Amino acid sequence: MIPIPTRRWLVGAALLSVLAPLALVLPWAVGLLPALDLVWVAALLMDWLGTARPRALAVTREAPAAFGVGRAATVRYRWRQSGRRPLTLEVREALPAPLGGAETPTRRLRVPPGEGVDERLELVPIRRGAGSGGTLAIRALGRLGLAWRQEALTLPWSATVYPTVPDTALRALPLQVARRREAGLRAIRRPGEGRLFEGLREWVPGDETRVIDWKATARRGKPIARQYEDERRQQVLLMVDAGRLLTAEVNGVPRLEAVIVAALQLARAAVEHDDNVGLMVFADVVQRYVAPARGRRGLRAVLEGLAHAEGRLAESDYPAAFRYLAARNRKRALTVLFTDVVDRTASDALVAHAASLRPRHLPLAVTLRDPALEALAARRPGSAADAFERAAAEELLGARDGALAEMRGRGVMVLDVPPASAGEAVVARYHGLKRRGML
Repeated sequence: MIPIPTRRWLVGAALLSVLAPLALVLPWAVGLLPALDLVWVAALLMDWLGTARPRALAVTREAPAAFGVGRAATVRYRWRQSGRRPLTLEVREALPAPLGGAETPTRRLRVPPGEGVDERLELVPIRRGAGSGGTLAIRALGRLGLAWRQEALTLPWSATVYPTVPDTALRALPLQVARRREAGLRAIRRPGEGRLFEGLREWVPGDETRVIDWKATARRGKPIARQYEDERRQQVLLMVDAGRLLTAEVNGVPRLEAVIVAALQLARAAVEHDDNVGLMVFADVVQRYVAPARGRRGLRAVLEGLAHAEGRLAESDYPAAFRYLAARNRKRALTVLFTDVVDRTASDALVAHAASLRPRHLPLAVTLRDPALEALAARRPGSAADAFERAAAEELLGARDGALAEMRGRGVMVLDVPPASAGEAVVARYHGLKRRGML
């Protein structure tokens, strides 16, 4: 390592350079000025050598267990040093990428000897995802203020930033919580679809013979029937298409982010209704699968999966994704596929495999409209180029509508919404399906 001059030392060096022309008129200055330069350089080296090494510092970090996009969080540092004089430090840290990465300001702090100092750093995560970091570039100021001694200190850190649901979405969407739970209790399955065993009772004339438990009948010497209760807990499975179509941006934000927020809102609504909720994220490969589970455990698993969802500039492999799903989830579920379509030809695989979910599952495709394309198709052209752009936009929207109509014709429910309102719309549709008992 080499010494890093401070502003004080550079100002002194500049003054010495200003005095250099004196050697032209004062002969005695010819030997004096180089000597002063050597003394000034020697002072820099001595100040650097006398500075404590930053590696000798003891640093600890206390970070929150979880971060949310756009929500400020405080990270605490504890600095200690065993020297005899206070240390002035400049610190620059390579944070995990979702927390800002290397684009962080330089922090300056003074660490007294012995007891040390506590530092609080407020961070606002800039995006969802996981990352690692923790390398600290530390400069310690010399006693004379002429030199910085710089070294790198490794303090490993892995942080995950979770998607955040807007505060307005946490309210009851079209009803209050009590009425939603009431609706959920009424939305029971139709007879014969997944009844739950409750117990045994004596068979009485008028009961169906198919409910007789013959083993219990043989043990007790009289007809015994199985008693069932209607199953109120259904399954909601979220399928997030993280392929090329959802990597396009709307107002600088990938549409995949709107999908993740909407999926999280739907997961919360399903948990409030005591339904099981699961997740599958896929693109050209299946990135993550979370088996349906109930309550907070299921919601935490879905939240973890959504935090690590990664958009990829690749064509989604729908046949492989639906085969993967069929092999792991055989129980009837409301399968909500967050995706988009281009035209009937390009979306044949998506339409065919989404329709294959019926009749075992109840498929719902949530597609995101493109506000920029719709605005272009509705804009009055002012030139020939504008007219061609509008015609192309209208053709794209027409092909897209044809693909959605094909999907509806094959029995797949379709919810085509703008990205900004996807969450509220899909939760409202879920509530409607619960009230109608379609799950």
